[in-house]
Formats: sequence, structure tokens, C-alpha cells
Amino acid sequence: MKNWLRSWVVAAVVAATSACSTSHVYIVRHAEKRNESDTSSLTPVGQARAQALARELASVSIDSILSTPYLRTRQTAEPLARAKNLPVGTYAPHPTEVVLRRLNDLKGKTVLVVGHSNTILEIAKGLGTRPTLQKIESGDHGNLYHVTIHRSLTGRKVKLEERTYGAP
Repeated sequence: MKNWLRSWVVAAVVAATSACSTSHVYIVRHAEKRNESDTSSLTPVGQARAQALARELASVSIDSILSTPYLRTRQTAEPLARAKNLPVGTYAPHPTEVVLRRLNDLKGKTVLVVGHSNTILEIAKGLGTRPTLQKIESGDHGNLYHVTIHRSLTGRKVKLEERTYGAP
């Protein structure tokens, strides 16, 4: 009887522990691009911002990096990916529900998501936050959203930290 009880207690503790986790999602828009075409690369200012992002997140233990398939988003992610020796995974920019499902399934991981002016706020909101900006303007490339998702036996708590990086 004692062995059964001990096994049950161990199983309950393991189940409770596995239900608890903290995930971090960093969300940025791609850096400055050369033009409005889908194949646009980054400008020199954009390349400098991508380097600034790598410096900004240098001390963060990143588990994965996600980017839309566009050149400008991949180029924004690449300096950090090289520094962390990580591949850049791809996600479709629309519908955002697809990447949100992927992010919500992460437990105890830290990920960088590089998106677009019309998707990064949707992603932040979809994770349960309320960003102060309602719209990302066309010339605005320096926002960095850090979403912390803490899951425990009592539920889920989400916190948003908004800051900027790189030269204004």
C-alpha cells in the first residue's frame, strides 16, 4: 500500500511540474528595407539594425528563431542566428493563427519571431497581451516586444515588455 501511495505521489508531482513552465517570445518587425517589393533586401541602415538586434539579445538563451519567408525578415534574423548557431525557421505571415498555435505549444522555450508591420501586433495580441501601439507605421522598425508566458497549476499569466532597439 505504501509503495502504491508513493508511486501516486511521485506521478502527481511529475504531472504538476510538467504543467508549469515559462516561455519567452521576442517579436520584432524586419529592419529597414530597400523598397516595397516582396523580394526587397535590407538597406545598410537595416543591416545595422539587424546587428543591433543580435547585440540586444546576445545574453538571452534563444532556443529557436522564426521568420517569414521574405528576404528582409530572414536578413533581420540572420546575425542573431549566426551568433547563436541556430537555423532560421520559416512561418507563413498569414493567417497569424498558424504561428500562434506553434508559439502557444512551446513550453519553457525562448523564441524570436521576425514579422511585418501588419503582423507583429496581431501576434503579440494573440499571445494574450495588449500592446500600447495600435498600428506599426511604415517607417517604424525598432520595436521589440518581449512576451513572457508563465503556465502553472493555477492557470496562465502573460506579461508584455515593450522597448526599442537600434538607432532611432
